Amino acid sequence: MKLTVVILNYNVRYFLEQCVLSVQKALQNIDGEIIVVDNHSSDGSSAMIRERFPKVRLIENQENLGFPKGNNIGVANALGEYLCILNPDTVVAEDTFEKVLDFAETKLHLGIVGCKLIDGTGNFLPESKRGIPTPWVAFTKISGLYKMAPMFRKYYAQHLRENETGKVDILVGAFMVLKRELYLAVGGFDEDCFMYSDDIDLSYRILKIGKSNYYFHETAVIHYKGESTVKDEMYMKRFREAMHFFYKKHFKVSFFFDIFMKMGIFFFSIVKKNQAVGNSRKIEKYLLISLEENLRIKVENLLGKKVQRLDAATKNSINSLTEGSKQHVEMIFDNNHLSFKFIIESMEALKNLGLTFKILPQNASFTIGSNNSNDKGEVVQI
Repeated sequence: MKLTVVILNYNVRYFLEQCVLSVQKALQNIDGEIIVVDNHSSDGSSAMIRERFPKVRLIENQENLGFPKGNNIGVANALGEYLCILNPDTVVAEDTFEKVLDFAETKLHLGIVGCKLIDGTGNFLPESKRGIPTPWVAFTKISGLYKMAPMFRKYYAQHLRENETGKVDILVGAFMVLKRELYLAVGGFDEDCFMYSDDIDLSYRILKIGKSNYYFHETAVIHYKGESTVKDEMYMKRFREAMHFFYKKHFKVSFFFDIFMKMGIFFFSIVKKNQAVGNSRKIEKYLLISLEENLRIKVENLLGKKVQRLDAATKNSINSLTEGSKQHVEMIFDNNHLSFKFIIESMEALKNLGLTFKILPQNASFTIGSNNSNDKGEVVQI
């Protein structure tokens, strides 16, 4: 078997449904399998997998065992030569795995391959590629210095552009492709890790044994939750704990680490007071990209607002409909007729037009999406 996709789930039933649907489509030309490890969800996730995806291998943990242990359990049951560690709040294109595996097969001393991640508005997520978070690099990230000058841009591996493939140090756990043999050789995710450091730790351990990690830009994957949480005080606390864990494990413990982190959190708090998170505009217009007029009528009745249907979405057509308008326009993609690849490419192409996006997954009764990288996402039943 060529590829095992391991998806660890905890209480994101609708995101999981869309994710597995996209993975199934992406495995059509690959000898592969899907393993869903459920960390004792209470939202019907497991029942949905059994009913809608009976060929998926479902492992139901009896408690929430966390990200590292949950993924290690999935890998222990995997049969593929390659693994893809994949978050349930992601959407892959139909050719994502083919492209990534073809790239991986060309590399000697292969470590991990990551890809371009975009948020729910089509914007690039910089955590797709990262540098080693030494105390100084972590400080430049947490304080926002990484935005100011080239000397501070190591956290997000800014030696590579968004649309440039190359070697990087650290990849994000939302999408990681590597050989199963390598994963097992380094012991998988460290189950003692705090949140936010497990993927950093795995990437770094693989570097230390002489392998090369790569950022691959030629396919994009939607990651709805960005860095998986709203950037608040709890996020900063967990980020500091994660960096402390990583630094203590791999470097000398330093008094300066706590100074750097405390200073960074102080600067972060000042910046956050002047930032407005999210998109608070009320949606006033909907564009449905679908071949089904009956679906347009159904969505219009549900939302109680005018819904305009288009057979296809292009930048020119959307510009003509939204130019000069102050209305907040939301676009709904019908996956019953549109491929995930088309949807992802459309979101990237239309990202600067002030739109928000939702997807109606194939044979589903809901739309799903998020309005920015800090947003935990929205599900609307139809």
